[in-house]
Order: sequence, then structure tokens, then C-alpha cells
Amino acid sequence: MSLVKLNKKRFPWNESLTDFFNREMFVDDDFFNLEKSHPSMNVKEHDKDFEIEFAAPGFDKKDFEITMKDDVLEVSAHKSKEETEEDENYTRREFNYNAFTRTVQLPNTVDRTKEVKAVYKNGILKLNLLKMEEAKENKKKVIEVV
Repeated sequence: MSLVKLNKKRFPWNESLTDFFNREMFVDDDFFNLEKSHPSMNVKEHDKDFEIEFAAPGFDKKDFEITMKDDVLEVSAHKSKEETEEDENYTRREFNYNAFTRTVQLPNTVDRTKEVKAVYKNGILKLNLLKMEEAKENKKKVIEVV
């Protein structure tokens, strides 16, 4: 018995179909990855503050809980929705639950005595954390490479 190599050129659709049914690609996709249950986050450092953005569409302002203790900022949100519709022939009940928690280690330059500004607009939660005065004065030093 001999092994016969499959000629993929005979089946031009073979490669895309193989990729579609590839177990690793199908199961390990980000859609099925449970570790991706927290929103994406951007952190921007400015001269006077840090700006942290969370992509969290579908929530309301009241759904968020933001706490800061010691050097840790914790942002969490919980939302649940339940609908029930009854008719003489059927009952329909739908529910949805969405939640996340993200913790961020804060740098020493954040002024913990100042108020943190939080704004939620168009699915983006934006936090502004002010820096301490000493950190504002500490400018970036450019080092020349020789």
C-alpha cells in the first residue's frame, strides 16, 4: 500500500473549507475564549494625568462600580435583563447577563487624594487620574546613543 499525497490544486475550495472545519481554529476562536470576558483597555499618559478607556458597550452608567484602594484601581460592571411574554398558546422568556471586572495596578505618580473623573459615553468608559505635582514637573529626559 502506498501513501498518496492529496493535490490541493484539484480542489481550489479545499484550503478554505479545511480552515473552517479545523478544530483548533474553530474552537480556540476569540468568540469562544472565556478569558476574553473583560473589555479592551487603552492607557494614555499625559503630562498632568493618566487617561484609561474601557470599551464596554451595552451598559448604563449605573451598572459600573469603580473603586481605588491602595495601588489598585478596580472597574466592574453588572447588567441583567429578563423579558417574559405570555400568550394563551405559549410563554417566551429571555434573559441576558453581562458582567466584567478589571483591576489595574496604579503607578506611584497617581495622586490618590484627587478625585477620579469617570465619563461613560457611546460605549466607552473613560477615567482620568491626576498625577502628583512632583510627577508633573519630572519631564522626560532624552538620552543620546553614542
